[in-house]
Amino acid sequence: MRLSDILSESLILPELKAKNKKEVLEELTASLVDHEEGLDHDRLVSVLMDREELGSTGIGEGLAIPHGKLNEIDHLFAVFGRSKHGVDFQSMDGKPAYLFFLLFAPENSAGVHLKALARISRLLKSATNRDRLLDAKSRTEIFSIIAEEDKSE
Repeated sequence: MRLSDILSESLILPELKAKNKKEVLEELTASLVDHEEGLDHDRLVSVLMDREELGSTGIGEGLAIPHGKLNEIDHLFAVFGRSKHGVDFQSMDGKPAYLFFLLFAPENSAGVHLKALARISRLLKSATNRDRLLDAKSRTEIFSIIAEEDKSE
C-alpha cells in the first residue's frame, strides 16, 4: 500500500487553524467532505470523537492518526494536516501534535485499515521525515515528501 494512492495533494492542509482536538477533527473532515460527495461532516466527526473516547490517537512525537470506519464508504480515505503551533491531542507523551493523518476505512476492511495505519507509522517514525514535513513550504512539497518515501518502501 502506498500513501500516495489514498491521499491526494488537494487533501493536504499545510496550515491548520484548529486550536483543540475537536477543531482539528472538524477541519480535516471538512476538507474530506468538500472533496468527496455524499459524506456527512457531522457523522464523520462523531465517528472520530467516538474513537477518541476509546483512547487518544495522538501517538506522541508530535503525531496523531485519528481514524474511523464507516459503512457508507467502499474505499480508504486519507487527509493530512499540519499545525505550526501544535494542538493538545492528549497524546501518549503529553506533548502537542503537529502532524495529523486522518483515515476513514470501510466498516469491514480491517486488513486495509491496519496496513494504512502501519504505513503511516513507518513514514512518521523517522525524525528526519517528521522534520521534513514540518519544514515543507507548501502542500505540493508535503505531497512530494510523502510520495518520495512511498517509493523507498
